[in-house]
Amino acid sequence: MLREWRHVHNAIVPPAALTLDEVRERAGRNRLENAYLGDTLVGCSTVRPPAGEDAVATVIARVLPGHRRTGIGTALYTRGLAHARVLGARAVETVVLAANEDGVRFAAARGFTETERYVLPDEHGEHGEHDEHGEHDVWLTLRLTAADTP
Repeated sequence: MLREWRHVHNAIVPPAALTLDEVRERAGRNRLENAYLGDTLVGCSTVRPPAGEDAVATVIARVLPGHRRTGIGTALYTRGLAHARVLGARAVETVVLAANEDGVRFAAARGFTETERYVLPDEHGEHGEHDEHGEHDVWLTLRLTAADTP
């Protein structure tokens, strides 16, 4: 299960590719799920439990490009949101690689608005590294609007 989750995660967010050990560590603190269409792996999700004074949970749905716009992302998101509510979330965020236009559109269509834009530090803790195109990998944190919070 974790190998398949890792495959989807790394295919969709290569700048944040994870080792199997890193996935195992995440599975100890987050809910990780895979999505299948029959026997075919088509996506995965992550639910980070509520944290902080605002009890903010993070719900991330990832769908492989060939299976987008079929309702799989909505099903993953809906399931993840329900789990976040069970955990006591008072607010919900998601994180999207800005270059993933499908992911940004998906989040916006569900009422998420951008709250932060950032670049992850490299292995040396620097923010100054550029990708092969001379650009940073920009990440977006988006939060559900007040009317849509759990």
